[in-house]
Amino acid sequence: MNQDTIRPNRVNTLHLHLSIYLGLNRLVYKTKLLIAFILLSLISFQVKSQDLEPRSYTNIPIDMHFMAAGYLHSEGALSPSPSVPLKDAHLTLDAAVLGYAHSFGLAGNSSKFDMSLSRICMKGSADYQNEIVTADRCGYGDPKVRLTWNFYGAPAVEAKDFAKYQQGLVIGSSLQVSLPIGTYDETKLINAGANQWVFRPGIGMSYRIGDWYYSAMTSIRLYSDNDEFYNQVQLSKQAQYTFQGHIIYSIARGQWLSLSGNYFIGGETSKNGIDADDDQKNSRFGLTYSLAFNRHHSMKLYASTGVITRIGNDFDTLGLVWQYAF
Repeated sequence: MNQDTIRPNRVNTLHLHLSIYLGLNRLVYKTKLLIAFILLSLISFQVKSQDLEPRSYTNIPIDMHFMAAGYLHSEGALSPSPSVPLKDAHLTLDAAVLGYAHSFGLAGNSSKFDMSLSRICMKGSADYQNEIVTADRCGYGDPKVRLTWNFYGAPAVEAKDFAKYQQGLVIGSSLQVSLPIGTYDETKLINAGANQWVFRPGIGMSYRIGDWYYSAMTSIRLYSDNDEFYNQVQLSKQAQYTFQGHIIYSIARGQWLSLSGNYFIGGETSKNGIDADDDQKNSRFGLTYSLAFNRHHSMKLYASTGVITRIGNDFDTLGLVWQYAF
C-alpha cells in the first residue's frame, strides 16, 4: 500500500473523530441549556398570598444550587399584610427579593429546598373601618422557606444523566412556612411583616405532552394569631384555600410561556373574637415568560391582575427574576 492510499484514510478518520467530538459538545451544551431552562422556575418570588406558580411540580436534576434576585411592582387595592382587608385603597408596592434553592434526592425522588427574603417599600392610602390610613415607608417582609418533594414520576437524576429522562405525570407535595420576623409595628396598620406564622401545605401535579405542560395544584394556609395587632386588638384568621392551574408551552429550547389562573377562598378574620365578614373569594390571571441564556444564567418575567376582586385583590403586578445556577 502506498502513501497516497494511506493519507486519505487518515484524513477521513480525523474528520470522523472531529464530527463525533463536535456532536458530543453540542449534545452536552443542549443538555445544560435544557437543565437551565427547567430550573428557571425552581425559585418562585411572590410577596402576596395570591401567588401564581407555574412549574412548581416538575422533575429537576439533583445536587444543584441556585441564587436569584428579583423585583416586583404592584399597584392598586392591595394589602401588604394578608391579614388586613382595606377599602378604597390605592397603594403602590415595590419589592426587592433574594432567594436560594438546592435540589436533592429524597427516598429516590427529586426534592428541593428554597427560601426567599424581601425588602418592601409601600406608599398610598386606604379606608380601614371608616378610618383613613396612609403608608410611606420601607421594611422587610416575612422570610419564607419551603420543602418540595415530587414523590411520583420524578426519579432523582443527576444533571449529567437528566437528558435521558422523559417526563410524563409528576405528582408532588410541599410545605412552606412564613417566619414572623419581618418589619412590624403594632402602631401601624400597614406593615411589611404580618406578625403571624403561616403554614402552607400543598399538593400538585404536572403532565407533559410534546411541547405542552399542564399543571394543577392546591394548598391551604394556616395562620397563627396576632396578639399585637393595630389598636391593641387580637387578630385571628381562618384557613385560606387556594386552587390554581397552568397551561405551559415550550416555545423553543430554553423558552416557555405560561398562562395561569387561580381561585382562593376563606381567610376570614376576627378581631377580639368578632368576625369581620372579610372572607376572600378572589381569583387572579397571569402570564409568565421564561428564557434561559445559557447553563448558568436565566430570566423570568411575569405579570398578573385581579379577575374576581371581592377583598384586597384589585391590583396589578409586574415582576422580573434573574437566576444563577451552579
